[in-house]
Amino acid sequence: MPRKRKNNKELKVNPELDGFDITVDTFGELKTTYDIDKINDFLNKNVDDKKLRDREDL
Repeated sequence: MPRKRKNNKELKVNPELDGFDITVDTFGELKTTYDIDKINDFLNKNVDDKKLRDREDL
């Protein structure tokens, strides 16, 4: 049985991702309102990757 949100208030979202929504359909596929490349660019700019932190070639 799928989990349901306890409250229906809006979640806090970074202004760059305003309007972003993600759902899972009946086949288990993720459906998003943004292109995956745009999401990856956002994550590359804003999230520190611990595995790549000490690499000298980047």
